[in-house]
Amino acid sequence: MLKAKLRFSSEQLLARPTTIALASLVVSLVALSFSPILIRLSEGELGPNATIFNRFWISTIAFILWNGFTTSRQQLSDNQPEKPQPYTIRQLLLLLGVGFVMFATLALWAWSLAHTTVANSTLMHNLAPPFTVLGGWLFWGKRFDNRFLIGMLVAIAGAYVLVYHDFSSATDKLQGDIAALLSASFLGLYPLLVEQLRTQLSPITIITWCSAIGTVLLLPIVLLTENQLFPSSVQEWVYVTSLALICQILGLGLYAYSLKSLSSGFVSLCDLFVPILSTQEAWFIFSERPSWVTFVSFIVILLGVYVTSTGQSAIKGEVESANQVAIKTGVHQET
Repeated sequence: MLKAKLRFSSEQLLARPTTIALASLVVSLVALSFSPILIRLSEGELGPNATIFNRFWISTIAFILWNGFTTSRQQLSDNQPEKPQPYTIRQLLLLLGVGFVMFATLALWAWSLAHTTVANSTLMHNLAPPFTVLGGWLFWGKRFDNRFLIGMLVAIAGAYVLVYHDFSSATDKLQGDIAALLSASFLGLYPLLVEQLRTQLSPITIITWCSAIGTVLLLPIVLLTENQLFPSSVQEWVYVTSLALICQILGLGLYAYSLKSLSSGFVSLCDLFVPILSTQEAWFIFSERPSWVTFVSFIVILLGVYVTSTGQSAIKGEVESANQVAIKTGVHQET
């Protein structure tokens, strides 16, 4: 029975749409791993809120230009694009929810990175899987197989090794740690909302809304709390532009794309790979040498993610995909 389940999972993983989704997820995680590095570099001149504000508005402008270019190219071709259907109330509520969740996630995380190390902040920021699994069970009635849950618990246990060590030995970083954990609670909701939207909307549409809503929400906060809104040096513009292009557009765009075939719980758990990459980058750039506790926690996380990937809950089954197609109303075309 166990061999049959593992064979079924392997066949799913090798299916072409799933393989593309996994490859997209890997690239997105690599891109997102540069987020704490670029945020830390940007905060040399800008405040935390201004840093994220510039990330949002630059991404919004880039997506608007891309959408305009795509529309113009389609109009010049023989194949005219189908007229998009109006958004439903449910879609609008989900899009607003995604925008608010990402706004809260990045604002809290940027503040955390100014008050603790990149390694600790990034790891605690990515402790989102329990919130994703709990939210999926409460809001959407999702069920998870035992292998998936065991792997998740192993990965989370590895992450909490570092959390406990940091809380007990570095009280001066406590505020930054708490902010990172709060950002994790919002981050856990993000894949759940995007997963629902991906049955009807393209990744570009979702991230465009997310970036635009974040821009609107952050603008008054930056004006009230910080003295500088935009970068004043070429180097700082490079940092915030890279943050928008690499992390917001490439990272979150491919992240949303992967949720078409992969479950929100599995994608959320793979977020724990981000601090592994970010810690190595911070070691090279900021000389933040990881402790032995960090390496132990990383090994345990890798083991947990491996166990989880062999569970059937990691990949969306054919029945679930069919159900999602059947309930579509007011569908927007994928791009």
